[in-house]
Amino acid sequence: MTTAVDFYLGLGSRYSYLAASQIDRIEAQTGCRFVWKPIASGLLIDRRGDNPFRRATSPGAGPGPYDQAYREYDAKGWATLYGIPLHEPPAFEVDPTLPALACVAADRQGALVACCRLFQQLIFAEGRVIDASTIAALPARLGLDEEVFRRDLDAPEIRARHAALIDEAAQRGAFGVPTFFVGQQMFWGNDRLPLLEAALRGTELPRWREP
Repeated sequence: MTTAVDFYLGLGSRYSYLAASQIDRIEAQTGCRFVWKPIASGLLIDRRGDNPFRRATSPGAGPGPYDQAYREYDAKGWATLYGIPLHEPPAFEVDPTLPALACVAADRQGALVACCRLFQQLIFAEGRVIDASTIAALPARLGLDEEVFRRDLDAPEIRARHAALIDEAAQRGAFGVPTFFVGQQMFWGNDRLPLLEAALRGTELPRWREP
């Protein structure tokens, strides 16, 4: 039986991008299957009631590992290790929930993963700003029916599905992205991928608390 790995990711998250670059390799080497679950990660982090990204002493800065300069330094190190390009993500010029909603809408036409990867390519490999024109161009870039995509993007059920993904992640104990679940076993962060791979190969690891 193929092991499913639930993958909660943020489209503007450096570490979600870094982790996503390893998914094809992990699937090929372990036989697992990643289930992509894009969310507006700020809404999930806000559930904690103390979002470290909002406790900034200067624009873009935060405590400890959330300091912007440190995050840039650390992410560039991982990108060098993985051999992938990395541009610092520019701020979205659309509602931060819109990229996640676009991916959920694209799922109606079987293009969820392709949409997630396209956003990551645009943001982190090309350094593109995500604005209204970027969203409008998605159907052509992904080979989707434009009218159907526009309709789905505005549909209340798409927002409900996105909200349900955030609820699901929070209820399982997730507090940020990227977060991976193998059953009830949680792995948070790109740097937990070695532990995730070990679990997929059958290593018995300590269990995170039940949510």
